[in-house]
Amino acid sequence: MMKSVGILGLGHYIPEKIITNQDMEKIVETSDEWITERTGIKERHIAAANQATSDMSFIAAERALADAGVNGEEIDLVIVATASPDHAFPSTACLVQNHIGAKGAAAFDLSAGCSGFVYSLGVASQMIKTGLYKKALIIGAETLSRIMNWNDRNTCVLFGDGAGAAVVGEVEEGLGVLGIDLGADGSGGSFLVQPAGGSRKPASAETVAANEHTIHMSGQDVFKFAIQIMGATSKRALKNAGMTPEDIDLLVPHQANMRIIKSASKRLKVPMEKVWVNVDKYANTSAASIPIALCEAEHAGAMKKGDTVLLVGFGAGLTWSSIVLKWSK
Repeated sequence: MMKSVGILGLGHYIPEKIITNQDMEKIVETSDEWITERTGIKERHIAAANQATSDMSFIAAERALADAGVNGEEIDLVIVATASPDHAFPSTACLVQNHIGAKGAAAFDLSAGCSGFVYSLGVASQMIKTGLYKKALIIGAETLSRIMNWNDRNTCVLFGDGAGAAVVGEVEEGLGVLGIDLGADGSGGSFLVQPAGGSRKPASAETVAANEHTIHMSGQDVFKFAIQIMGATSKRALKNAGMTPEDIDLLVPHQANMRIIKSASKRLKVPMEKVWVNVDKYANTSAASIPIALCEAEHAGAMKKGDTVLLVGFGAGLTWSSIVLKWSK
């Protein structure tokens, strides 16, 4: 019989440095009112100069392991979802694997943009369900401040840094992951892209001068995609779980934009009181967004054992991801 697989522990890390909308007004031509009205963002946290994605991952990982009561040696799979790894190679997951002492564990990074953490939960849960692995550590972590064009007011106000982690393993029958929907539409790949630094456009003086190592986004196209896909993927995951939107006790969406979150709430007919929102405090932390929100929600007592929790995101690719969980903690 297939195992029931869910989240055993959670941990997150937010860098200390805060940049408010008022601070952004001094950097680019924008205003607190403009940012708040369009996105709901009030401030974002930025990694210290000596902090990389792995450093934040280590802290979130240690906290998740402690919360689960699990030692690093017990982990046999490490996945780090990130669009801003320490290096192109080795993977950030290998750095985490070494740090926590998960000797011999499989380790790889997963690139699905802001959908990354939910993708990782989907992948890890299926690998554990089949008996291939017993316990996984999955992390969503980003240092997007390193790949932002701080002169581009359309993108630099939107993003922040942080990390969130979960230990995934076998749970009581009937709890844990019940429905998954992962997908992509590669035809929208150009809407959210870091143009240079890969094999298509290797680093050169010209690519650096043209700011091609930073985030380039067609905001309107991504917004239109997000508005449509958040509801659609959520309904598919619920259908896979044999549930309907009425069954949702807590909705934890990707924290990109307040208007997108409200639209998802409306399309699913889930009242905003059942939606976890922290985009105002952290902005869009990409793959870190959902695990940070989930960790905060748990700390606040927003869910109890047996509650139905829906995680839903969208990201570069363009990708989408949603998972229905019966909360197992």
